[in-house]
Amino acid sequence: MSDANWPELPYAAWRDTYATLHRWTQIVGKIRLAKMPWLNHTWQVTLYPTICGLSTGRMPYGDRALEIEFDFVAHELRLQTSEGKVYAIGLRPVSVAQFYDETMHALTALGMPVSIRRMPCEIPDAVPFDEDTTHRSYDGDYANRCWRAIASTTDVLNRFRSRWYGKASPVHFFWGAFDLAVTRFSGRRAPEHPGGVPGLADRVVRDAYSHEVSSAGFWPGGEATPYPLFYSYAYPEPPGFAASTVRPAAARYDDTLHEFVLPYDDVRRSPDPENALMTFLQSTYEAAADLASWDRAALEVPEQTLRT
Repeated sequence: MSDANWPELPYAAWRDTYATLHRWTQIVGKIRLAKMPWLNHTWQVTLYPTICGLSTGRMPYGDRALEIEFDFVAHELRLQTSEGKVYAIGLRPVSVAQFYDETMHALTALGMPVSIRRMPCEIPDAVPFDEDTTHRSYDGDYANRCWRAIASTTDVLNRFRSRWYGKASPVHFFWGAFDLAVTRFSGRRAPEHPGGVPGLADRVVRDAYSHEVSSAGFWPGGEATPYPLFYSYAYPEPPGFAASTVRPAAARYDDTLHEFVLPYDDVRRSPDPENALMTFLQSTYEAAADLASWDRAALEVPEQTLRT
């Protein structure tokens, strides 16, 4: 079961597929951005894990509605309307430009055209979607592996979120950085974020971090950190956080990312991956909450309630 739910996901083996898929998810995410009303911390833009992939969820379109889902089992992008119309695009090795054209054509064919800003976010040296003929890889096996890792992580993050009385985000997927996240809030305002996040407007970053948070999630890695990992950080980071003792033993504070990281491989190889991940989430949260003097007694769901 561990190999099925927590598959191998070596960054080098699927980096080209990852780069292409990252841009594909941004095209779909920007459609959601165009159609949804603003929500605090720009939560209206995220995608949501499903039983077979990632979905926009319901998006209003006049007196109708639209949903778009990446299906990493059937390997198709499925667009469905509230009228029962369905348009499917096969996920296969095509350029970002072709995927963009096919997606825009599908929306028009369904009678629901949407205009989006064509420049990717949070990607260095990006080119507009409709001009990107470089990224054109799709390995269905690795796309499915990534989804299975996201799905298994979602189950653990949902259990972790259930332990919280205070404000918390959904467990959701940010297509900008290509990461799955859940965030807890102390309820107190945070100092204004300095901004400067590549590919993100300062106003977006400042809204995202308007209040104190402890946030954690899963990221498949990147060029600077070429391996999948779980992360946990606090904003503002309380003094002493980086020196905190957290668990499991493989977890460490990354001075470049300014967060605790736990390699995905250490979790998937453990006798109980779910427990290993939950231990990481709980211990890093406790370090942040204790050092920042959060009112844990008021914010946390008591153990006896969780057992009922």
